[in-house]
Amino acid sequence: MSTVKKKIRNRAKVNLISLGCSKNLVDSEVLLRQFEANNLKIVDEPAESEIIVINTCGFIQDAKDESLQTILEAAKLKESGQLQKLLVMGCLSQRYSEELKKEIPEVDGFFGVTDYNSVLKEIGVNFKYDLIGERKLTTPSHFAYLKISEGCDNPCSFCAIPLMRGVHKSKPQAKIISEAEHLANQGVKELILIGQDTTSYGLDISGKREIAKLLQSLCMINGIDWIRLMYAYPTQFPLDVLDIIANEEKICKYIDLPVQHISDEILKSMRRGISKRKTYELLETIKNKIPNLALRTTLITGYPTESEKCFNELVEFINQIRFDRLGVFTYSREEDTTAFELGDPIPDSTKRERRDLIMELQRDISLSKNRLLENSIVNVIVDEKINSDIIARTEKDAPEIDNEVIITSSDNNIDIGEFYSVEVTDSTEYELYGEIVK
Repeated sequence: MSTVKKKIRNRAKVNLISLGCSKNLVDSEVLLRQFEANNLKIVDEPAESEIIVINTCGFIQDAKDESLQTILEAAKLKESGQLQKLLVMGCLSQRYSEELKKEIPEVDGFFGVTDYNSVLKEIGVNFKYDLIGERKLTTPSHFAYLKISEGCDNPCSFCAIPLMRGVHKSKPQAKIISEAEHLANQGVKELILIGQDTTSYGLDISGKREIAKLLQSLCMINGIDWIRLMYAYPTQFPLDVLDIIANEEKICKYIDLPVQHISDEILKSMRRGISKRKTYELLETIKNKIPNLALRTTLITGYPTESEKCFNELVEFINQIRFDRLGVFTYSREEDTTAFELGDPIPDSTKRERRDLIMELQRDISLSKNRLLENSIVNVIVDEKINSDIIARTEKDAPEIDNEVIITSSDNNIDIGEFYSVEVTDSTEYELYGEIVK
């Protein structure tokens, strides 16, 4: 019997490092629940572990670099004898397993995304099928990500996700509801719906976009107070979802709609399936249907064919739409994507300058919107306490990526995961400051 298998009888110490997006985090949480049920001891520090599993990201170059660096650091522990087993899974491993095997021989096994069975088998334990739908949450206990689909059918020229995650596959609604009920029973109050393309939910099952129907069903679950929709693809956006968001009290008045760019020339090359005019029309429709909605988007600067003229169109677009929340990636040239053939002619310095210019614009927009909230009352959920500061969010803010509400209070009866009314007394670009209203 191997040393690791002997150790499993004595609760082998295992550390799981989850990198990348919230979709990866959900996969990691599924695996952690399996570790727990197999009597493995989960530890937080790699140096304290006997087994390390790294769930990698391979989306863009920065993410790949971070994943590689993390693997190399763990490989040093293996070389020094501190670590008995090193396993790598996730998107980077799915995409580059053959190259990684040659480059990093210290790793005992490379596995694809959601290849839980093989990872557990390598450790010497079994996948427990009676736990399907269960996860060990790593987020604060009052909110959880809920993955409703896997993969993507959109042919975006810059994106390698379909190469790693495959075609779009919706999770059956009954399984999603069951998982959401389980989370509610654990104390989760906020569900954050994720997937590579959430607005295509149902297409592969019934031939229809059924995200509105799914949202309505989730609203029926007792204990869930907030439901948030992320990663809504703009092309063929299902307009019926707007009525549900506008009318259902539990659904946050918030949509994350990654438009990526606005120039027709760029959108066509990106193969986004939508034009500048239709993008403006969609955003106008959304704003008209839900006037109090917070709109979040994601953009790319430095796409290979992005001229100064195209970039200026993007700047004008941001000034006109005035998104409530916004993030920017610089273009990353990825092998086997359609855009790879275009080369990477725009210098990194120019990509970063354009990104920084957009973020500077967004800071001003965000500050002016936050100033309008001063002296008003907002409803918040408390995420954490840091000394005398209480960190909270409004329904218009997703965890980790959006604004925060900072509450200063000496009241020890304020609880994490509870809702409070807060009077906004001050603001900055990305924070509101306030006091709890008695």
